[in-house]
Amino acid sequence: MARVPAAERRNDLVNAAIQVIASHGVDGATTRRIAEQANAPLATLHYCFQTKELLFAAVFERLTERYREVLIENDVHGDLVATARAILRGLLNWYLESDSEFASASFELISWAQRQEEHPAVTVYNEAFNVVRSILARAAAGRDVAPETIDQIGYVLGTLSDGFVVNWLTYADRSRAAEQAEIVVEVFDAWLDAKLASSRT
Repeated sequence: MARVPAAERRNDLVNAAIQVIASHGVDGATTRRIAEQANAPLATLHYCFQTKELLFAAVFERLTERYREVLIENDVHGDLVATARAILRGLLNWYLESDSEFASASFELISWAQRQEEHPAVTVYNEAFNVVRSILARAAAGRDVAPETIDQIGYVLGTLSDGFVVNWLTYADRSRAAEQAEIVVEVFDAWLDAKLASSRT
């Protein structure tokens, strides 16, 4: 039987943890269940991750990486309005088109993380917010847009996309969610127009 490289095995275990957390919640994500999902011996899981907390930390790193990738993929290198709109639409489309396991696991982990001492979910949000801020600041270059306005746009993007995904996970109705995504974008467009108009006066 061929030996699986440690890096590949760690990757398999992180993917398995995401699937198990999405299906069974954090409390139901036992190391045995995760190892079974990854088709790996339990001893291998404990070799790769000495504790379940270290495994969950690796899952949080994966979440952070994935959110960063989605945000960067939707940087249209346009003006501020086009870029902000593309980021929001990109996030909503990603939630609709990707496997809902990732979104489910994210929300399960964030709820769990709020009860932990170090609150690791803050890292995911801070990293995503920093990426959004840098993309928007570059798109606003040459315009008179205050840094706090950039921060507010980033906050609204996060809040709208988070609210959308909770609704999508709750109802799991793709056609309804696709219609609601259009409403979310319309609301964002109206708010952004008003925000940028007021910041010019």
